Amino acid sequence: MTIGQPADKSGREYIVVARRYRPQRFSELVGQNQVAHALSNAINTNRVGHAYLFTGARGVGKTSTARILAKSLNCEHGPTPNPCNRCDICEGVASGEDIDVLEIDGASNRGIDEIRQLRSNVNVRPSRARFKIYIIDEVHMLTTQAFNALLKTLEEPPEHVKFIFCTTDVEKIPITVLSRCQRFDFPPVETRSILARLQQIVEAEQTTAEPEALQLIARRAAGSMRDSQSLLEQLLAFAGNRITVDAVHQMLGTARGGSLSGLVAQLLSRDAAGAMRAVDVALQEGVDAGQLAEQLLGVFRDMLAATVGCPADMMLHTTASDYPMLAEQGGKFGAATLLAMLQILDQAVVKMRQSVHLRTLLEIAVIRICHLEQLEDLGELICKLGKDGPIAAPAMAGLVAPSASEPIQKKNELTNQPPPDATPPAPSPQAAAATLEPVAVLPSVTGLEGGPAGRGVAITGESARELWEKAVASIDDITADLARFYSDVAIGAPDRLVVRFSNEYNLQKQQCERADRKGRLEQALSTLAGRKIQLSFEVAPAQEVPVERRIPVNRRQRMRESENHPLVEQARLLFDAEVLEVSENRRPAP
Repeated sequence: MTIGQPADKSGREYIVVARRYRPQRFSELVGQNQVAHALSNAINTNRVGHAYLFTGARGVGKTSTARILAKSLNCEHGPTPNPCNRCDICEGVASGEDIDVLEIDGASNRGIDEIRQLRSNVNVRPSRARFKIYIIDEVHMLTTQAFNALLKTLEEPPEHVKFIFCTTDVEKIPITVLSRCQRFDFPPVETRSILARLQQIVEAEQTTAEPEALQLIARRAAGSMRDSQSLLEQLLAFAGNRITVDAVHQMLGTARGGSLSGLVAQLLSRDAAGAMRAVDVALQEGVDAGQLAEQLLGVFRDMLAATVGCPADMMLHTTASDYPMLAEQGGKFGAATLLAMLQILDQAVVKMRQSVHLRTLLEIAVIRICHLEQLEDLGELICKLGKDGPIAAPAMAGLVAPSASEPIQKKNELTNQPPPDATPPAPSPQAAAATLEPVAVLPSVTGLEGGPAGRGVAITGESARELWEKAVASIDDITADLARFYSDVAIGAPDRLVVRFSNEYNLQKQQCERADRKGRLEQALSTLAGRKIQLSFEVAPAQEVPVERRIPVNRRQRMRESENHPLVEQARLLFDAEVLEVSENRRPAP
């Protein structure tokens, strides 16, 4: 394998490591065996397409593969999957100076004018090679008009033209372009493959490095071969002839293994003060707060993987020797607690990228982790509560259940049932469970006090209105203002309330039906009732005005209706009279 040439000790014409050790054949590609195999077979079987699309993250070998493919097609001894790398064409392609292989930067040449110029040049045959090859890097930066101008040429190019597109954001490329290309996805390079390549480069550079230092560099690269080589070059200039673990931590601003493990131990023991001191010590040693948060995120990720049963080779941020310790620590807390820790750290990392108060955000995340409850035990208590009824659990805040020997003295506010006058006899276990269940209050979700309705208590017509008013009163935003325009509350089904609005308040009803406001109201009701309560909204039917209070609209109608009244009719017969005028009754209705 050709590994490249070491640096010139005189310092003249220095080429960076990432370029000097760029792969020159398909066999030298690291971590992209499936792409190398497919392209080699295409050349051997004469099934080379006219357009290729290479997509993947940064530094995984897209442009290097494009150059190798160009050399393989135009080599004087080809087409061959193993270019000689000695002829003028191979050397010209490798240096980027070959006149028949044009590398175009899509970010700088993204307009329609540049694509028109490209279209006018594709008909010109190559000067000395078999094919004229266009390599467009970051092709997703082209404008929509430029892509449209390229479509026809891309679909039916001249026989001597090949297109190779490289991109890190394939989602921005139009589907019309994707359908005209053979697409190859470049996955991130595995850490062990990066480590092996770094060891080869260190040997070629005639220097030494501690194995753990190279492992730190390989993990830090996160799948990017170019990033790992750039970091290695920084260390070669920083540390000289020997690369040590301390030099890596000092250059990257990361915490050393002892400091990091000490902080993790403080977090797992829920010692907030100790964790704050550990953070302070790490920052005083020159550790970057953002890097420390990302290191913690990686450690807890590996701990979660070990907890759920992943093998040691799936550790991404720690070594295989740490696997037994991580599995033991994770087993004490469970996957649910570790997931909560990871979410806290992830939110902290995102916020730290947008803030200047890095230390404060990191300390907030550390304290939140130290004050996390044991979520595994909490889940078991909730499951037991759902299966066996209420249980006495002092550790579970908000769960209240009287003992079986104590009578229930508190009056239920919703059902308005008075307490018994005499102490009842000791109930049986079944009766005790039935007695306890109505007063069990689930943990509060919104900070409200548990309501008296409880589990198992039927909501009556009278208590439904009271429950609704208490739920509305517990909300302090515009949702409560809208909900107060209701006219009536009824029971539509078990654990379902129907709230009616008059027709003039139909707009308020529609606003309450919005998913967020309806959910807030249902949550408040469920918290008070101690169980899930669902809501539906209706427009109340218009109430008819009673006949005796209905006032005729004009004089003739009033006279006609008064004549038909039984008392008036008897008066007319008795006194031989007629109705001349009808006056409205001004007295208030009783």
